[in-house]
Amino acid sequence: MTAISLIVNGERVEAEVPARLHLADFLRERLGLTGTHLGCEHGVCGACTVRLDGAIVRGCLVLAVQAEGCVVETIEGVSDSGELADLQEAFWRRNALQCGYCTPGMMLAAADFLAHAPDPTDRAAIRAHLSGNYCRCTGYEAIVDAVEATARARRAA
Repeated sequence: MTAISLIVNGERVEAEVPARLHLADFLRERLGLTGTHLGCEHGVCGACTVRLDGAIVRGCLVLAVQAEGCVVETIEGVSDSGELADLQEAFWRRNALQCGYCTPGMMLAAADFLAHAPDPTDRAAIRAHLSGNYCRCTGYEAIVDAVEATARARRAA
């Protein structure tokens, strides 16, 4: 067991964890933050996407001990902050949610895109940035529409 201390969604968390416990499992099982989904557990699907010190990462590829001293943000924390309110609304309006399994990871990836994109309405760039997050329900068109609409609305505001 290894002692870790980190900030999760704005709150300090201290715990003893096995050396090989993945961050996604730690968040779900120890902290009850089940918005971080587990899909492939190989870093391919993006369902476990979280922010680690501001960068999006696959929670199934990061060990909890590697998050020592870091700031972790899950979909619950980012959603509660209101940062995603307009993006969530756009996903809802365009039916980009469907089954919802990919949605938390997709939202974090989309928010990352909107924060860093030079032209957030370039549909090819949106698709490329979201390509690491799999969605089996929507065909991606509605998701890209939602991200594009959010970018347009933010630019107009």
